[in-house]
Amino acid sequence: MLTGLKARLDYPGPLRRIGYRDSATGKLLDFLTNNFTVPALTIAQLYRGRRPIGLFFKCLKQHLPSNALYDSSPNAVRTQSRTAIAVDLPVAILKKRLHLNSSLDTIL
Repeated sequence: MLTGLKARLDYPGPLRRIGYRDSATGKLLDFLTNNFTVPALTIAQLYRGRRPIGLFFKCLKQHLPSNALYDSSPNAVRTQSRTAIAVDLPVAILKKRLHLNSSLDTIL
C-alpha cells in the first residue's frame, strides 16, 4: 500500500514492488504494479520494453507540441500524430542504422 496521504487517496489499492537488475547496464530498476498474477521477470521485461516507446513519444511531443496542432479535435490530433510518426520513425531508424550523432531536428 502507498503510505503518503495524497498517494494513498489517489491509489488506495495494494501494489506489488518488483526489483530487477538489468544485465546489460547493471542498473537496479524498481517497478510498481497492481498485477499479482504475472511472474516478476515478465513484469520487469514488459516495463523495460516500455521505456524506448516512452522516449520515442517524448521526442514526438517535442516535435509536435500541442500549440502547433492545426485542430484539437480527437480525429485531427490522431491524424497529425500519425503523420508525425510516419515522418519521424523512418528518420530515427536511419539515424540508428547509420550511427549518426546529429539530432533528429538536424537530420530532418
